[in-house]
Amino acid sequence: MRAQWVTKRLGQSNLTQMHYARQGLLTEEMYYVSKRERLPVELIRDEVARGRMIIPANVNHTNLEPMCIGVASSCKVNANIGASPNSSNIEEELDKLRLSIKYGADTVMDLSTGGGNLDQIRTAVINASSVPIGTVPIYQALESVHGNMEDLTPDDFLHIIEKHAQQGVDYMTIHAGILIEHLPLVKNRLTGIVSRGGGILARWMLHHHKQNPLYTHFDAIIDIFKRYDVSFSLGDSLRPGCTHDASDQAQLAELKTLGQLTRRAWEHDVQVMVEGPGHVPMDQIEFNVKKQMEECSEAPFYVLGPLVTDIAPGYDHITSAIGAAMAGWYGTAMLCYVTPKEHLGLPNAEDVRNGLIAYKIAAHAADIARHRPGARDRDDELSRARYNFNWERQFELSLDPERAREYHDETLPADIYKTAEFCSMCGPKFCPMQTKMDAEALDELEKFLEKSSVS
Repeated sequence: MRAQWVTKRLGQSNLTQMHYARQGLLTEEMYYVSKRERLPVELIRDEVARGRMIIPANVNHTNLEPMCIGVASSCKVNANIGASPNSSNIEEELDKLRLSIKYGADTVMDLSTGGGNLDQIRTAVINASSVPIGTVPIYQALESVHGNMEDLTPDDFLHIIEKHAQQGVDYMTIHAGILIEHLPLVKNRLTGIVSRGGGILARWMLHHHKQNPLYTHFDAIIDIFKRYDVSFSLGDSLRPGCTHDASDQAQLAELKTLGQLTRRAWEHDVQVMVEGPGHVPMDQIEFNVKKQMEECSEAPFYVLGPLVTDIAPGYDHITSAIGAAMAGWYGTAMLCYVTPKEHLGLPNAEDVRNGLIAYKIAAHAADIARHRPGARDRDDELSRARYNFNWERQFELSLDPERAREYHDETLPADIYKTAEFCSMCGPKFCPMQTKMDAEALDELEKFLEKSSVS
């Protein structure tokens, strides 16, 4: 779909959606997004120009169906996939990609660190994906020097970043905000640095006693992103890894730097979103969202969770979805899903499904709470179907129709029960929804009550 759109733009020095928006132009991607979001195309353009919205759409990812991330649009959900040295392969990752799209992922991040040729895995994922693909190039940079972190050079980072851009990656996590002067601030933490990218750069800076190369070479990264329209996802290397460490000095120092980098990227019309915590108690979530908006000039906020408690390994898709719903309510633009395997192992297909559904619930709940136009339409339609015992319509409107049908049919599998006016919870005699509240009968009752008293 996008091949024809992109061809006429090639040869220009800046191909970003923000660049066109700031010239007052309406791109085909903006029109497509406006139809998906049911928002005026001029609003999409203005939000992209302002930096409050991004349309991650690499010019080399032509099979992409454009979408947007921003506070003026619906709350989005990202799913993480990726092969590791210990498990998984290219076919498994493609299965996870297809499953992620099936269950509603708005974007997918390929976080592969091994398990095969990373370039082949990434190319296969991009070619198969209709949603934006994000990556963390520092992982492949480390793999390219066989895990010898001290051997990495700034040119190694830039080479991998450009390779990802050429392959069609739509946004990249760039850990440019962690500075050498921030490192002493983590010494009182319980869990130190929990970001993989942040940990790699921290060790590099400690070894070389030099500043973060992604920070010192940030302008070179900007130049790459301009040529391909790659969006920054500025990584939160010092995100808290437990509720004890939330909102501490280290996290907030990096956030201030991320705000400065956001504005530097905007000077070159490069799109930016900013990543956020992590593990955050419920009473600190609003503060974190508002602080990010303040420090980063309202660039879209993209949060992992946050997890609101640390004691539920195996159930962290739930502990984090609680925080995600709150973060979305307060204005977070995209939620990065957490699976039941968080902290425990590499997710399988069922983990991806459970994590995604939990986060689609959180994002949808946030849209309802923010009173987005039409956000509750599907809820109301499902409620009508439920009241009228239209089981097939209930299944159809569910976030996970297969699971809804499966649970219903565990006890009442026969087709006759698809039209029954009860389920296995109340049975045929006790369902309160069988007591139909006929409007005419209620009107008559209301008139009766006005004229008499009932003891």
